[in-house]
Amino acid sequence: MRIVDEFDLARAQEYALLAILLTRSPDAHLLGRISALPGDASPIGMAHIALAEAARRTDEQAASGEFFVLFAGLGKGALLPYASHYLSETLYGRPLARLRETLEDLSLEKAPERTEPEDHAGFLCEIMAGLAGGSIPASADAERALFDRHVSPWMGRFFADLERANSVDFYAAVGALGRLFIDIEAEAFALPG
Repeated sequence: MRIVDEFDLARAQEYALLAILLTRSPDAHLLGRISALPGDASPIGMAHIALAEAARRTDEQAASGEFFVLFAGLGKGALLPYASHYLSETLYGRPLARLRETLEDLSLEKAPERTEPEDHAGFLCEIMAGLAGGSIPASADAERALFDRHVSPWMGRFFADLERANSVDFYAAVGALGRLFIDIEAEAFALPG
């Protein structure tokens, strides 16, 4: 089992925040916590500041409305946060089948109460949070492989689409943070060692 340092814990927290925001709309308590996110002059720090400001501009009802329009509605602004959609323009496609094989190799399976397929962006962020934070025991190579095969090829595009989505404010900031974070992760995983 690998040692989890402060950097990996911070990565795990970033993934966990994205996982929560992609699987449910934030309640007032979570919006309050997000509005207190600290930031700094780094790109990720600036994205945290922008997300905190967006959380202060919204409320639970408005965030829930954005979430519904983006992820539950069938209207023009709806996004499909699935690897299969982005990689094969279908749902329940080969990307999902390949991901299920990878999850089986890691001895992971979806909880029965989860209705979304495993290639949902929120589900993948949750798995990455567990791998980065050490709650899912796996080697650093397994984490890198999961990212390279199942996250990197599409999730940056999804977050960019979220960032540009019409009629959203809070979730545009979520998209900007996610896009930047996935870019940083891709650069880090591309480093040797």
